[in-house]
Amino acid sequence: MTGDGRVSGGQKVLVAIDLSDESGEIIERARSIAGDGDLHLVHVQEPMDTVYMGVVPFGPVFPGVDEAEDKLRDELRKRLDHWATRFSVAAGQAHLRYGTPASEIKALADEIDCDLIVIGTHGQKGVQLLLGSTANSVLHGACHDVLAVRVGAKGDD
Repeated sequence: MTGDGRVSGGQKVLVAIDLSDESGEIIERARSIAGDGDLHLVHVQEPMDTVYMGVVPFGPVFPGVDEAEDKLRDELRKRLDHWATRFSVAAGQAHLRYGTPASEIKALADEIDCDLIVIGTHGQKGVQLLLGSTANSVLHGACHDVLAVRVGAKGDD
């Protein structure tokens, strides 16, 4: 990082996004920090049996789960590509991963040898904070610098 808080030229910034409307806010912040560095986007699709464990009994075996996940993956790819195009991120630098978000974000950061991970956070409190969040898991487990960008309603403290 330079003295003005920007990543110096040629460095890589990994931006983890959830593909919501707030993703633009996170990418803009990362772009302002990255300067002329490489920007990589990542979204992680969680396995349905993980997301619905305890809600849908025997989630991994309910009929059609594979087809539903494939369909969802196609839709997520389109949305990720939309954000990449909107912010002029090269197609090879828009990564769609499958698994546990924090683990996949940290693994990709290692694979591309990034200099900074940028991730959004809603500033959880109370029970939400105790249960943890993807941003918190990335922050406390990454071997890279992490910038958590507060998104959502201002004055929501």
